[in-house]
Amino acid sequence: MGQSRVLVVSIASVLLGWPAMPSNEAMAQSAQDLVGTYAVKSFWNVQGEKKTELYGPHPQGLMRLDASGRYVVVLMRPDLPKFVSNNRVTGTAEEYKAVALGSFVHLGTYTVADGHIIFHLEKSSYPNWDGEVQRRKLTVTGDELKYEVSSTMGGTSTVVWKRIQ
Repeated sequence: MGQSRVLVVSIASVLLGWPAMPSNEAMAQSAQDLVGTYAVKSFWNVQGEKKTELYGPHPQGLMRLDASGRYVVVLMRPDLPKFVSNNRVTGTAEEYKAVALGSFVHLGTYTVADGHIIFHLEKSSYPNWDGEVQRRKLTVTGDELKYEVSSTMGGTSTVVWKRIQ
């Protein structure tokens, strides 16, 4: 909804005694409202009383949502180990494990409906998600986008993104 339309409806609400409309920031009616590039601000998982920052206290990553409905998400720990061999195909088991647990990528298409961002996953660095459709509760406030997802490790993960473009 454009800002001028929100203003007109808000004024009409006051004059006619209608209930107040939520702000444009709180309403992400369509995928077009979310188009842009976002940097990850925080990522945590809550399982019972335990809260874990899966990618450390300062995660790195980007999410790109484009106007055609395609997306890519890339998440990484900032402290991933360098491979001692200096060759990505000859890492040690420990190096590969650290990279696998400390990074995550998925891509596909997305839609927005009923307060959720819906990812239609085509490929993921966690292959069990390939082909899945995942609905994630969505909150948009200003240039910040937050969604929640049930974690494969149990509990609920919350990801907060800040629009950078």
